Amino acid sequence: MGIVAVIGGTGGVGRALVEVIKARGKHEVKIFSRKLNDAVSADLGVPIIIVDYSDVEQLTKVFEDNNIDTIISAISTMPGGGTPEVNLVKAAQASKTTKRFLTAWVRNTDLIPTTSIKLQALEEVKKTDLQYTTFYPGFFTDFYAIGAIKLYMTPMTSVVDLAHNIAAIPGLGDVPIVFTHISDVGKYVDAALDLEKWETEYYLIGDKVTWHEFVKLAEAAKGTKFKVVYDSVEDMKKGSVTELPSLTAALPYIPVPKEVLLGFSAVFGLMFDDGTFDFKTAGALNEKFPEIKPITVRAALEAAGKGGQ
Repeated sequence: MGIVAVIGGTGGVGRALVEVIKARGKHEVKIFSRKLNDAVSADLGVPIIIVDYSDVEQLTKVFEDNNIDTIISAISTMPGGGTPEVNLVKAAQASKTTKRFLTAWVRNTDLIPTTSIKLQALEEVKKTDLQYTTFYPGFFTDFYAIGAIKLYMTPMTSVVDLAHNIAAIPGLGDVPIVFTHISDVGKYVDAALDLEKWETEYYLIGDKVTWHEFVKLAEAAKGTKFKVVYDSVEDMKKGSVTELPSLTAALPYIPVPKEVLLGFSAVFGLMFDDGTFDFKTAGALNEKFPEIKPITVRAALEAAGKGGQ
């Protein structure tokens, strides 16, 4: 198979993808990044190639020089940060060696300011003759197994505060939420590299529970009752949510104002409540690869409970 380039493969989702692809060994993988990180390169045993996401011509040459067949974009861009994924698509199309382009997203929603940037990239790739797909993994289970299962993301407390046995449930808490651990996203992406033909969208379902069910599982895992409060849709639309104790404790170490973080939590609360993270099980990528057994919410919480969270 051709060589795979993971764009932004030094941290978060990208690093998880690199680790899984490297571990199975079916596909050669390289990391493309804005900055060199010798420690990560040595740890993963994967070369890091420095690129300028604003320079389509340079990207095209680097893709061809490294015989890149498949681009996996694991970068995130905030408003004002340019359109690096659009440039990646243009370079992939221009490259004589590149045939496929894969990215991931939480589903299109006007609630997230980066949606318009992601949509630009998706519209650009539709103009090409590249094979392309978008992975939709739901919300990350990783945040609820900190210290118990390898964490690839920056820790974040959302809805359920395991350390303090409290939950601030958005809306009524009865809308199903898809949860997938990033390591499982890596397994599905790696498996999809073997497919001769891609569909334009793949939904991943590590597990699917409501927040009420989630809290019950957390209580069982920790052997204690949780205090439960509710944030109304009206309050969340105003950017107002319950401030969980773990967030309060983390504030001195986070270079972001509290109001911004609470506003961010309110946005995700609205998405949890409006069904953004509720995917249909039928047709999910899980059906193509039943041998992959994703980490369930129960397993993650039980691991966290044993870890004393």
